Amino acid sequence: MSSFIERYRNQLLIHFIVLIWGFTGILGKLIELSSGAIVFFRMLIAFCSLGAFLLIQKKTKLPNLKQAIQYILVGFIIALHWAFFFEALHVSTVSVTLACIASTSLFVSLIEPLFFRRRVDFTEVFFGLLVIAGLFMIFNFETEYRLGIIYSLIAAFAAAIFGTINGLFIRTGKAKQITLFEMLGGVIGISIYLYWTEGSSFIELPSSLDWIYLLILGIVCTAFAFVISVEVMKSLSPFTVSISINMEPIYAILLALVFFGDDEYMSMGFYAGAFLILLTVMANGILKSPRGKRILNRIRSGNQ
Repeated sequence: MSSFIERYRNQLLIHFIVLIWGFTGILGKLIELSSGAIVFFRMLIAFCSLGAFLLIQKKTKLPNLKQAIQYILVGFIIALHWAFFFEALHVSTVSVTLACIASTSLFVSLIEPLFFRRRVDFTEVFFGLLVIAGLFMIFNFETEYRLGIIYSLIAAFAAAIFGTINGLFIRTGKAKQITLFEMLGGVIGISIYLYWTEGSSFIELPSSLDWIYLLILGIVCTAFAFVISVEVMKSLSPFTVSISINMEPIYAILLALVFFGDDEYMSMGFYAGAFLILLTVMANGILKSPRGKRILNRIRSGNQ
């Protein structure tokens, strides 16, 4: 048994991290603060935690001024993503929000060619259309949650943007430093927004219970999860990691059923649409694996 655990240690760790990320939706539903306040505290706690971690590791080398400004600006987009994500949780359910967040891959398929200057992959476009079909099913069957669906799609679009940009940043930067400054940028961005909309008393003081939830959200679900996810990538392939991350909506929906019971039970149309989205994301990941690419190349060669 111990040899099995040792052999698959990192695979088990990445699934544990994805399970933690799936728990983010539960915490967002439990915390009795506005979406902006949740984002502010989450990013502030994550920034402080990650900064302390880097100081302990004595890895405090800073990026140059241009890189730091770029990271901070992307932090604004991350804050926007989380603000719409938590607002979607407030006006709908964990299941609806996470199912729609899975559409991030659709937006990436459209955005990535622009940033990386490559041709559009029509396989990705096909999968993107299947995601739209799944969203259409959810939208039609869960009409009372349409606002939450819209917020979730905006959050997914923002995630596609900053995820693609980070794909460029990681070529020349260090993951931990990038994330540190992005968290700082998010704190600055959400603070400016809250001050502009709510004035000088924009910071809501959390209750004792909310502080516990926020600390778990900021330290465990953000800073800790990020550090471990980077660590396991030393031995796991990007494909293995990406396939594991695609399990997040499934874990989140199951957790939501456990924590919120009847409030999270949806129509059969919702589950059919969610299943189509998740199946599409998984199929896309499989076809992007080396073996999947070889199969596609054989099919294309046979058709010529």
